[in-house]
Amino acid sequence: MARRTLTICTTSGCPEYTNGGRCTDCQAKAEARRGTSTQRGYGTRHRTTFRAAVLARDPLCVLCGTEPSRHADHHPRSRRELVDAGLDPDDPSHGRGLCGPCHSSETARHQPGGWAAEQA
Repeated sequence: MARRTLTICTTSGCPEYTNGGRCTDCQAKAEARRGTSTQRGYGTRHRTTFRAAVLARDPLCVLCGTEPSRHADHHPRSRRELVDAGLDPDDPSHGRGLCGPCHSSETARHQPGGWAAEQA
């Protein structure tokens, strides 16, 4: 089995080597900054109001139309944009049901670098 080449941590200024991405310490710091899902606004109301209604309305992924919806995705505005505009981010009209692969693709396309990039 071939060994993977070590690379420098992707956190700017960190000299640690890793198998890819962030080193263990930088990953832990990023997770702490991110906070829990409840701290980010995805608490009980989100699950029982927004997520449940979106997945019931869109049982199949609205993008590929073939896979079951697993993610209630805020669209066309992000949760943060809805809050900043004074709108209710838990209103199901602000969401769409997506399967896992489509949700990952959309997140990569519209949030390059993911949540960590938004923190910069």
